[in-house]
Amino acid sequence: MRAFVFSLTAAAALLAPAGPAAAQRGRNPLTELLQADTARFGRILRDPAAYRVQILYTQINRDGRGRPHFRTFRYGAPATQYFYPASTVKLPAAALALQKLRTLRAQVPELSAASPLRIDTSFAGQTAVLRDTSARSGRASIGQYIRKVLLVSDNDAFNRLYEFVGQQEINEQLRRRGLPETRLIHRLSVGDQEPGSRHTNPLAFYADTTLSRPLYVQPAAYNIGPLPATDFRIGRGYMQGGRAVDGQENTVLVPEPLDLGSKNYFPLQEQQQVLRALLFPEAVPARQRFALAEADYRFLHRYLSMLPRESQAPRYDVAHFPDTYAKFLLGGGGIAPLPSGVRVFNKIGQAYGFLIDNAYVVDLERNVEFLLSAVIYTNSDGILNDDKYDYDTIGFPFLRDLGQAVLRYEQQRPRRHAPDLRRFRLDYRATPTDDAP
Repeated sequence: MRAFVFSLTAAAALLAPAGPAAAQRGRNPLTELLQADTARFGRILRDPAAYRVQILYTQINRDGRGRPHFRTFRYGAPATQYFYPASTVKLPAAALALQKLRTLRAQVPELSAASPLRIDTSFAGQTAVLRDTSARSGRASIGQYIRKVLLVSDNDAFNRLYEFVGQQEINEQLRRRGLPETRLIHRLSVGDQEPGSRHTNPLAFYADTTLSRPLYVQPAAYNIGPLPATDFRIGRGYMQGGRAVDGQENTVLVPEPLDLGSKNYFPLQEQQQVLRALLFPEAVPARQRFALAEADYRFLHRYLSMLPRESQAPRYDVAHFPDTYAKFLLGGGGIAPLPSGVRVFNKIGQAYGFLIDNAYVVDLERNVEFLLSAVIYTNSDGILNDDKYDYDTIGFPFLRDLGQAVLRYEQQRPRRHAPDLRRFRLDYRATPTDDAP
């Protein structure tokens, strides 16, 4: 069992260079950028323990043959300090869903991410799916769920990917891809916990939208394997309860930290490792790569970077889903527009006072690229589940300002070889009839 305590020693480490690259060169640009702008970052520097900040900034330098080489700088709390990953777990789930489809296609060549899907139930708490009104076909599909996961971080869409891949296979595959700490062990926003989280729904793929000819039938599954036991305690108290019979709130304050040891876990360095493997598969060790085809990568890249208004199916109201709704770094979760020429390939998370963004940023006008991943905890009253978090006043502005500061630094940083970013110059003007691989 592990309990992480942020001591004065850890707080002091926030203000010192970190990471092997910084140690070799004697400087850490993250430290310099934050300390150079106390107007924006002074609050965080003055009370690092409260905000549990972790940042990973990776410079990408191309050689004469265009191959990327990575140099990572770290700033903040120890890498082992727990944070709740929230929706960031949806990125590996999307990749593993495409990988499983690619494997099944060896048995069923007709099967694709666009194949109509029906989901049934077999255990308490499960819900069925027959239709999906966000899709042109009116039917659910793995491709449509991935679109919704990446465009607006849809929780139900993630749950369906979780049910398709299965809890046991998800975590076995994560281990095989060199992600020893990451665990995806429950659905989101439905109160999923043991034993229900171990059970996944029966489902079937069909050849057409009438659901008359099944292509592949997957029975209900149950993970019999052990799950890791940890002790991750956050806050000084939490609200517990729900709605009473009369519909009124019936919650009580539990005056002790909330133990998130039975929740998902996705440390920041492994988040950036997954993103790097999906964007630069040729530049990571073979064991870290997902078993995907080029069409799968193109599909993921498209929806990782597409803005909600650019999507035709599903469609999103700009009033509720502004361009930077799911772009915390640079955009502040809808606070600011992205700079001209910039695209962000990313996955965000927001829950329990934690804000996370795991991003690859490209400035296509200035030929700039870098990786930036960050988490901040914004819960000044220390109470979880009370819906009183400091997202708007502290969290979103910090991530927006951090992204903008690193972008400005990158725009001025000299490079021996300009990157060829054609792979990331995508056409978002119209969604094909179905671009699912």
